[in-house]
Amino acid sequence: MDLRTASSPKDVRLYDTRRLREEFLIENLFVPDRVNMVYSHIDRIITGAAVPVVGTLSIDAGAELRAEYFLERREMGILNIGGAGRVTVDGTSYDLRHRDGLYIGRGSRNITLASVNPDQPAHFYFNSCPAHTTYPTVYIRPEDCVHQELGSQKECNSRTIRKYILPGQVQSCQLVMGMTTLNPGSVWNTMPCHTHDRRMEVYLYFDMPEDAFVVHLMGEGQETRHIMVRNEQAVISPSWSIHSGVGTQAYTFIWGMCGENQDFDDMDGISMRDLK
Repeated sequence: MDLRTASSPKDVRLYDTRRLREEFLIENLFVPDRVNMVYSHIDRIITGAAVPVVGTLSIDAGAELRAEYFLERREMGILNIGGAGRVTVDGTSYDLRHRDGLYIGRGSRNITLASVNPDQPAHFYFNSCPAHTTYPTVYIRPEDCVHQELGSQKECNSRTIRKYILPGQVQSCQLVMGMTTLNPGSVWNTMPCHTHDRRMEVYLYFDMPEDAFVVHLMGEGQETRHIMVRNEQAVISPSWSIHSGVGTQAYTFIWGMCGENQDFDDMDGISMRDLK
Protein backbone atom coordinates (compact mmCIF):
# COMPACT_ATOMS: atom_id res chain seq x y z
CA MET A 1 0.00 0.00 0.00
CA ASP A 2 1.44 3.34 -1.07
CA LEU A 3 1.37 6.12 1.55
CA ARG A 4 0.76 9.80 0.78
CA THR A 5 1.12 12.44 3.49
CA ALA A 6 -0.84 15.68 3.68
CA SER A 7 0.51 18.83 2.02
CA SER A 8 0.21 22.49 2.97
CA PRO A 9 -1.15 24.92 0.34
CA LYS A 10 1.80 27.20 1.16
CA ASP A 11 4.20 24.43 0.18
CA VAL A 12 2.27 23.32 -2.90
CA ARG A 13 2.77 26.80 -4.40
CA LEU A 14 6.45 25.87 -4.75
CA TYR A 15 6.04 22.38 -6.25
CA ASP A 16 7.31 21.66 -9.75
CA THR A 17 5.54 19.26 -12.11
CA ARG A 18 7.34 16.18 -10.81
CA ARG A 19 6.51 16.94 -7.19
CA LEU A 20 2.86 17.70 -7.96
CA ARG A 21 2.50 14.34 -9.67
CA GLU A 22 4.29 12.49 -6.86
CA GLU A 23 2.01 13.95 -4.21
CA PHE A 24 -1.40 13.99 -5.90
CA LEU A 25 -1.51 11.78 -9.00
CA ILE A 26 -2.22 8.04 -8.68
CA GLU A 27 -0.88 6.10 -11.66
CA ASN A 28 -0.83 2.37 -12.46
CA LEU A 29 -3.91 1.55 -10.40
CA PHE A 30 -5.37 -1.08 -12.72
CA VAL A 31 -2.87 -3.95 -12.99
CA PRO A 32 -3.96 -7.50 -13.95
CA ASP A 33 -4.28 -9.89 -11.00
CA ARG A 34 -3.31 -7.29 -8.41
CA VAL A 35 -4.98 -5.11 -5.80
CA ASN A 36 -3.29 -1.69 -5.66
CA MET A 37 -4.03 0.83 -2.93
CA VAL A 38 -2.96 4.34 -1.96
CA TYR A 39 -3.46 5.47 1.64
CA SER A 40 -3.72 9.25 2.02
CA HIS A 41 -3.34 11.03 5.34
CA ILE A 42 -5.94 13.50 4.03
CA ASP A 43 -9.05 12.32 5.91
CA ARG A 44 -7.49 8.81 5.88
CA ILE A 45 -9.03 7.87 2.54
CA ILE A 46 -7.82 4.79 0.70
CA THR A 47 -8.06 4.73 -3.09
CA GLY A 48 -7.69 1.35 -4.76
CA ALA A 49 -8.30 -0.80 -7.79
CA ALA A 50 -8.28 -4.48 -8.74
CA VAL A 51 -8.31 -6.34 -12.04
CA PRO A 52 -8.93 -10.07 -11.40
CA VAL A 53 -8.09 -12.11 -14.50
CA VAL A 54 -6.71 -15.57 -13.72
CA GLY A 55 -8.36 -16.04 -10.33
CA THR A 56 -9.93 -14.33 -7.35
CA LEU A 57 -8.43 -11.37 -5.50
CA SER A 58 -9.05 -10.38 -1.89
CA ILE A 59 -8.92 -7.02 -0.18
CA ASP A 60 -6.73 -7.36 2.90
CA ALA A 61 -5.81 -4.89 5.63
CA GLY A 62 -2.05 -4.98 5.35
CA ALA A 63 0.32 -3.71 8.02
CA GLU A 64 -0.59 -0.06 7.40
CA LEU A 65 -4.05 -0.31 8.99
CA ARG A 66 -3.02 -2.26 12.11
CA ALA A 67 -6.37 -4.02 11.81
CA GLU A 68 -7.46 -7.64 11.82
CA TYR A 69 -9.30 -7.14 8.51
CA PHE A 70 -9.72 -4.28 6.04
CA LEU A 71 -13.16 -3.02 7.10
CA GLU A 72 -12.72 -3.54 10.83
CA ARG A 73 -12.96 0.25 11.29
CA ARG A 74 -13.83 1.31 7.74
CA GLU A 75 -16.51 1.43 5.06
CA MET A 76 -16.09 1.09 1.30
CA GLY A 77 -17.65 1.92 -2.04
CA ILE A 78 -16.78 -0.14 -5.14
CA LEU A 79 -17.65 0.69 -8.77
CA ASN A 80 -16.95 -1.60 -11.72
CA ILE A 81 -15.76 0.22 -14.85
CA GLY A 82 -14.75 -2.91 -16.78
CA GLY A 83 -16.36 -6.18 -17.83
CA ALA A 84 -18.83 -8.10 -15.70
CA GLY A 85 -17.50 -8.98 -12.25
CA ARG A 86 -18.47 -10.53 -8.95
CA VAL A 87 -17.86 -9.17 -5.45
CA THR A 88 -18.35 -11.59 -2.56
CA VAL A 89 -18.82 -10.13 0.92
CA ASP A 90 -18.81 -12.62 3.81
CA GLY A 91 -20.21 -15.35 1.59
CA THR A 92 -22.84 -13.24 -0.24
CA SER A 93 -22.09 -12.61 -3.93
CA TYR A 94 -23.05 -9.54 -5.94
CA ASP A 95 -22.78 -9.52 -9.74
CA LEU A 96 -21.63 -6.10 -10.93
CA ARG A 97 -22.20 -5.10 -14.53
CA HIS A 98 -20.29 -2.28 -16.17
CA ARG A 99 -20.81 0.83 -13.96
CA ASP A 100 -22.67 -1.02 -11.22
CA GLY A 101 -21.63 -0.20 -7.65
CA LEU A 102 -21.60 -1.67 -4.17
CA TYR A 103 -21.50 -0.08 -0.73
CA ILE A 104 -19.91 -2.31 1.91
CA GLY A 105 -20.42 -1.42 5.56
CA ARG A 106 -18.02 -1.55 8.48
CA GLY A 107 -17.42 -4.98 9.98
CA SER A 108 -17.49 -6.98 6.74
CA ARG A 109 -14.59 -9.39 7.06
CA ASN A 110 -14.02 -11.22 3.81
CA ILE A 111 -14.14 -9.37 0.47
CA THR A 112 -13.16 -11.13 -2.74
CA LEU A 113 -13.25 -9.95 -6.35
CA ALA A 114 -13.54 -11.97 -9.56
CA SER A 115 -14.26 -11.48 -13.26
CA VAL A 116 -17.02 -13.34 -15.07
CA ASN A 117 -15.00 -13.52 -18.31
CA PRO A 118 -11.18 -13.38 -18.10
CA ASP A 119 -11.08 -12.07 -21.67
CA GLN A 120 -13.09 -9.03 -20.54
CA PRO A 121 -12.01 -8.61 -16.92
CA ALA A 122 -13.73 -6.41 -14.40
CA HIS A 123 -11.98 -3.20 -13.41
CA PHE A 124 -12.97 -2.62 -9.79
CA TYR A 125 -12.31 0.85 -8.35
CA PHE A 126 -12.88 1.63 -4.68
CA ASN A 127 -12.70 4.34 -2.03
CA SER A 128 -12.62 3.55 1.67
CA CYS A 129 -12.66 5.79 4.74
CA PRO A 130 -12.98 5.39 8.53
CA ALA A 131 -16.46 4.57 9.84
CA HIS A 132 -17.97 4.75 13.33
CA THR A 133 -21.22 2.83 12.62
CA THR A 134 -22.19 -0.21 10.61
CA TYR A 135 -24.62 0.23 7.69
CA PRO A 136 -25.94 -2.53 5.41
CA THR A 137 -24.16 -3.56 2.25
CA VAL A 138 -26.12 -2.26 -0.77
CA TYR A 139 -25.94 -3.19 -4.47
CA ILE A 140 -26.27 -0.04 -6.62
CA ARG A 141 -27.36 0.18 -10.27
CA PRO A 142 -26.68 3.42 -12.18
CA GLU A 143 -30.27 3.51 -13.47
CA ASP A 144 -31.51 3.66 -9.87
CA CYS A 145 -29.20 6.49 -8.80
CA VAL A 146 -30.28 10.05 -8.18
CA HIS A 147 -29.07 11.95 -11.23
CA GLN A 148 -28.80 15.53 -12.45
CA GLU A 149 -28.34 17.00 -15.91
CA LEU A 150 -26.07 20.02 -15.65
CA GLY A 151 -24.23 22.44 -17.90
CA SER A 152 -24.80 23.17 -21.58
CA GLN A 153 -23.30 22.46 -24.97
CA LYS A 154 -22.59 26.17 -25.37
CA GLU A 155 -20.39 26.13 -22.25
CA CYS A 156 -18.80 22.80 -23.27
CA ASN A 157 -19.84 21.23 -19.95
CA SER A 158 -23.07 19.32 -20.65
CA ARG A 159 -22.93 16.36 -18.26
CA THR A 160 -24.87 13.84 -16.21
CA ILE A 161 -24.10 13.39 -12.51
CA ARG A 162 -25.15 10.12 -10.88
CA LYS A 163 -24.99 9.95 -7.09
CA TYR A 164 -24.27 6.39 -5.96
CA ILE A 165 -23.63 6.78 -2.21
CA LEU A 166 -25.14 9.70 -0.33
CA PRO A 167 -27.73 10.36 2.40
CA GLY A 168 -31.26 9.51 1.35
CA GLN A 169 -30.16 6.90 -1.17
CA VAL A 170 -27.43 4.67 0.28
CA GLN A 171 -26.59 5.38 3.90
CA SER A 172 -22.95 5.59 4.95
CA CYS A 173 -20.97 7.11 7.80
CA GLN A 174 -19.01 9.68 5.80
CA LEU A 175 -18.24 8.25 2.35
CA VAL A 176 -19.97 9.90 -0.63
CA MET A 177 -19.43 8.61 -4.17
CA GLY A 178 -20.79 9.21 -7.64
CA MET A 179 -20.04 9.33 -11.34
CA THR A 180 -20.09 12.21 -13.83
CA THR A 181 -20.33 11.55 -17.58
CA LEU A 182 -19.66 14.32 -20.08
CA ASN A 183 -21.73 14.36 -23.25
CA PRO A 184 -19.98 14.28 -26.65
CA GLY A 185 -18.56 17.71 -27.48
CA SER A 186 -18.28 18.72 -23.81
CA VAL A 187 -14.90 18.74 -22.10
CA TRP A 188 -15.13 20.87 -18.93
CA ASN A 189 -15.99 19.50 -15.49
CA THR A 190 -16.68 21.39 -12.27
CA MET A 191 -16.36 24.82 -13.83
CA PRO A 192 -17.17 27.30 -12.33
CA CYS A 193 -15.03 25.63 -9.70
CA HIS A 194 -15.28 25.44 -5.93
CA THR A 195 -13.67 24.12 -2.78
CA HIS A 196 -15.27 22.49 0.25
CA ASP A 197 -13.20 22.82 3.39
CA ARG A 198 -15.35 20.20 5.10
CA ARG A 199 -14.42 17.39 2.69
CA MET A 200 -11.55 16.15 0.57
CA GLU A 201 -12.14 14.45 -2.78
CA VAL A 202 -10.58 11.95 -5.17
CA TYR A 203 -11.27 11.92 -8.92
CA LEU A 204 -10.76 8.88 -11.15
CA TYR A 205 -10.79 9.75 -14.85
CA PHE A 206 -11.66 7.06 -17.41
CA ASP A 207 -13.41 6.32 -20.72
CA MET A 208 -10.54 7.98 -22.61
CA PRO A 209 -8.44 6.57 -25.46
CA GLU A 210 -4.72 6.08 -24.90
CA ASP A 211 -3.67 9.37 -26.52
CA ALA A 212 -6.26 11.53 -24.69
CA PHE A 213 -5.86 13.30 -21.36
CA VAL A 214 -7.52 15.68 -18.92
CA VAL A 215 -5.78 18.83 -17.70
CA HIS A 216 -6.78 18.57 -14.04
CA LEU A 217 -6.74 21.94 -12.27
CA MET A 218 -5.89 22.06 -8.58
CA GLY A 219 -4.47 24.41 -5.96
CA GLU A 220 -5.88 27.53 -4.37
CA GLY A 221 -8.16 29.69 -6.47
CA GLN A 222 -5.51 32.39 -6.81
CA GLU A 223 -2.58 29.94 -7.13
CA THR A 224 -3.80 27.26 -9.53
CA ARG A 225 -1.68 24.36 -10.73
CA HIS A 226 -2.35 21.60 -13.25
CA ILE A 227 -1.66 17.89 -13.73
CA MET A 228 -2.01 15.92 -16.97
CA VAL A 229 -4.16 12.88 -16.16
CA ARG A 230 -4.50 9.86 -18.45
CA ASN A 231 -7.09 7.11 -18.68
CA GLU A 232 -7.80 5.25 -15.41
CA GLN A 233 -5.61 7.53 -13.32
CA ALA A 234 -6.78 9.27 -10.15
CA VAL A 235 -6.04 12.59 -8.47
CA ILE A 236 -6.16 13.34 -4.74
CA SER A 237 -7.73 16.73 -3.99
CA PRO A 238 -7.22 18.30 -0.52
CA SER A 239 -10.15 20.21 0.93
CA TRP A 240 -8.43 23.56 0.30
CA SER A 241 -7.92 22.85 -3.41
CA ILE A 242 -10.11 23.40 -6.42
CA HIS A 243 -10.76 20.24 -8.48
CA SER A 244 -11.72 20.87 -12.06
CA GLY A 245 -10.54 19.85 -15.48
CA VAL A 246 -10.73 20.10 -19.24
CA GLY A 247 -10.13 17.18 -21.57
CA THR A 248 -9.03 16.67 -25.14
CA GLN A 249 -12.45 15.02 -25.61
CA ALA A 250 -15.41 13.87 -23.52
CA TYR A 251 -14.69 11.50 -20.61
CA THR A 252 -16.17 10.12 -17.39
CA PHE A 253 -14.95 10.42 -13.83
CA ILE A 254 -15.79 8.94 -10.43
CA TRP A 255 -15.74 11.26 -7.47
CA GLY A 256 -15.36 10.12 -3.89
CA MET A 257 -15.50 12.37 -0.83
CA CYS A 258 -15.09 12.05 2.92
CA GLY A 259 -14.60 14.43 5.81
CA GLU A 260 -16.68 16.57 8.15
CA ASN A 261 -20.10 16.20 6.49
CA GLN A 262 -21.98 14.55 3.61
CA ASP A 263 -23.76 17.64 2.30
CA PHE A 264 -23.21 17.49 -1.47
CA ASP A 265 -24.10 21.18 -1.90
CA ASP A 266 -21.79 22.43 0.87
CA MET A 267 -19.39 24.21 -1.48
CA ASP A 268 -17.50 27.48 -1.50
CA GLY A 269 -17.79 28.78 -5.04
CA ILE A 270 -15.02 30.71 -6.77
CA SER A 271 -15.90 33.33 -9.35
CA MET A 272 -14.59 32.78 -12.87
CA ARG A 273 -13.15 36.29 -12.70
CA ASP A 274 -11.14 35.50 -9.56
CA LEU A 275 -9.25 32.47 -10.84
CA LYS A 276 -5.54 32.93 -11.38
